[in-house]
Amino acid sequence: MAARRRTAVLISGRGSNMAALIDAAAAPAYPAEIALVLSNRATAGGLENARTAGIATAAVSYKAAGPAAAEAEIAAILEAHGVELVCLAGYMRLLSAGFVARWHDRMINIHPSLLPAFPGLDTHERALAADVKLHGCTVHFVRHEMDTGPIIAQAAVPVLAGDTPERLATRVLAAEHVLYPKALALVASGAVRVVDGHCVLDHPPKEDGRMLLSL
Repeated sequence: MAARRRTAVLISGRGSNMAALIDAAAAPAYPAEIALVLSNRATAGGLENARTAGIATAAVSYKAAGPAAAEAEIAAILEAHGVELVCLAGYMRLLSAGFVARWHDRMINIHPSLLPAFPGLDTHERALAADVKLHGCTVHFVRHEMDTGPIIAQAAVPVLAGDTPERLATRVLAAEHVLYPKALALVASGAVRVVDGHCVLDHPPKEDGRMLLSL
């Protein structure tokens, strides 16, 4: 079996998507190993959960160091842990163009909408206001412009009559927990490539009723 890709997960809060990735990576055949969980907040709940799972953790404060120094420290920590891939999982800091370029096609993010619809914040409220019938989540390669980059995979959920942002968010989050591990596996295994700004799968998986791969 090929060596598993050492992966860091960057979080700012409780890290529910981080937990889904850790659970998936517990399987010996999973192509990624969660080697590090890093947060911009030392009090982030996900850090303790990662430590409980036996995973190395780190916290880097932007307030104490400033953005440039914080990113330099983060880069050094990632290098020290031999990180090959980075997953953003509720990481509430915008990364500089230089940092993003350093991890070009090696850093992915999950966003709670079917991009390119509803980039940014308040996605569930905006989806309800737009009266869309499908909403969902997207995993994409990170580019400097917020919530852009080649789309790896998407999962759709229906918008139901009487939905509130909270109810819709709950269903979307459940879809995220399924989608993100699948998308990371595609990237870590080398099954997905970026060609002319679009993702191409060498062996597209069959639809399993819970996720829709968007290419």
